[in-house]
Amino acid sequence: MLPQIPQLSDYDVSPVNGFLPTEAPLDFLPDPYYQPWETTVASLQALILTQRIRRVVDALPVLSTRYLADEREWRRAYSILAFIAHSYIWGGNSPADRVPPSISVPFLSCCRHLELPPVATYAGLVLWNWRPLDPAVPVDNLENIFTLNTMTGSLDESWFYLVSVAIEACAAPTIPLMIKAFEAVRLDDGATVTECLRSFAEHLDKFGALLQRMYEQCDPHVFYHRIRPYLAGSKNMADAGLPNGVIFDDGSDAPQRYVQYSGGSNAQSSVIQFFDLALGVEHRPTGEKAAPGAAPSPSSSSQDAAAPPAQQHNFITDMRTYMPGPHRRFLEAVSSVANVRPYVRARPNDRALTTAYDACLAMLRAFRDKHIQLVSRYIIVKSRETRNRSSSRSRQTNLASGSAAPFKPTAIGSVGAERIHGASGNDNKNIRGTGGTALIPFLKQARDETGEPAIDAWARRLLNNGPSDATSVASGFGASGSSGRVGARLTKVGEHASGEMEIVGLAGVWTADDSEGGICHW
Repeated sequence: MLPQIPQLSDYDVSPVNGFLPTEAPLDFLPDPYYQPWETTVASLQALILTQRIRRVVDALPVLSTRYLADEREWRRAYSILAFIAHSYIWGGNSPADRVPPSISVPFLSCCRHLELPPVATYAGLVLWNWRPLDPAVPVDNLENIFTLNTMTGSLDESWFYLVSVAIEACAAPTIPLMIKAFEAVRLDDGATVTECLRSFAEHLDKFGALLQRMYEQCDPHVFYHRIRPYLAGSKNMADAGLPNGVIFDDGSDAPQRYVQYSGGSNAQSSVIQFFDLALGVEHRPTGEKAAPGAAPSPSSSSQDAAAPPAQQHNFITDMRTYMPGPHRRFLEAVSSVANVRPYVRARPNDRALTTAYDACLAMLRAFRDKHIQLVSRYIIVKSRETRNRSSSRSRQTNLASGSAAPFKPTAIGSVGAERIHGASGNDNKNIRGTGGTALIPFLKQARDETGEPAIDAWARRLLNNGPSDATSVASGFGASGSSGRVGARLTKVGEHASGEMEIVGLAGVWTADDSEGGICHW
């Protein structure tokens, strides 16, 4: 018996706003009992700048969550406490590895209720952190939405969150659309499947334009040096001063243990993972290549194909544990009914169907290309500049002191200060993403894997950056293999044939062949 097609309402997914809530998030908690939290989160910028955040938080009362009346209040409380916790951890001259009971006790309670880890996730930073100016205007209109909370008080930080909010809202119609496609596959209604895929491709084409609006009001320098440090989690943060992670002190006499969690990441967006599941795009652990000679995907005679089993150490799979419980279960339900890819593969002669499917892959791949460009500008370029300055200071210090010892600055945490890598700061391979992975290799691999399911041989050559058979020439336009067929190559955006990425900008020209980076890296 085929599994049931998931109903959006069963998983807290809105047919209008997608993974964003149908009702706008609360501006504040209505019960005056929670005023100490609201006052603190409203003053984060001033408290961080004057380095009073820890004294204020230490003095807060330990409030109960029993007076939170509904899901909107639980989400507001979680978001507030996540912002305060991160400000407390990173808002001093060195990071704090212990969060006091005034925040830990209610924060852990909210996390249990919402099925989230105790860290500022994408849900708290983006999904539940916006309000509309005019409720009648669509949420994907960036001019009509504002953030509720930031840590730095800057327009840049607000804009950074809002671009993701707009993309989530813009993507919302694709969720019921692809659910309809799943149902059409079961009815063997190829015309409806084709129409759904065409509409899906048109929506995917819009996301890249929204993503590129990030450049309008979020300055790379401000993001890298003033915003990014506060978004860091507690995983792989030894170089930043948290070798063991953090302790959420519950105030009890029981032994307290350190925990480590990844910081906020766009990989925690359920809608991006929904795209992959709907189209049957499979991702391998970072660095793992497809088996030589393996088919892009096994053909299936059934109309529903179960998703491939989750693999250990797969970053994308791991990121599902940072999504709200209902959204995580929705993705699991979708993976059990996603049937479009095997359906299209079984009908290679239906040109309209295969072209529509391959167009979706092309649009999703183009979106990932734009994301790589954005990460390069906001993270890689700024990281290179920082390391160059560190090297310059190191040489000057050694010359002045006459010492041959390497310069090793300590990490500092005030707003606007650089958190320096330490002794290994000049090693490109030490730059890590918030999720604990090498982000540029991860993004490039995810981008390349997006083209693997392409049905048409010509489309597969384009989307996979080269001919699909070993007898063809692997690069260049107009090159022909022994078969006599012309092999086209879709060059990766801003990359050389070798896979190195060329960046041209204020920092000049350089290549990043194995650089790593993320929303926050050390």
